[in-house]
Amino acid sequence: MLKWIDTLDIAIELVELHPDIDPQWINFVDLRALVLKLDSFEDDPEKCNEKILESIQQNWINEKE
Repeated sequence: MLKWIDTLDIAIELVELHPDIDPQWINFVDLRALVLKLDSFEDDPEKCNEKILESIQQNWINEKE
C-alpha cells in the first residue's frame, strides 16, 4: 500500500494510469484527487501537504521524460 511518503511510486502509477496528463501543468488540487483515487493508496488524506505534492509532481515529470 502506498503512503504519502512514497512519492516516486505514486508518480510511477500516475504515469501508467494517466499518460494523457502533462504533470507539468496539473494543479495540486487535481493532483491530490488523482492520488487519493489510486487503488493502492492508503493513507490519511490530511497528511498531505504542498511539499509532498511538489515531490510527486516532480517525480511524475521525471518519469514521463
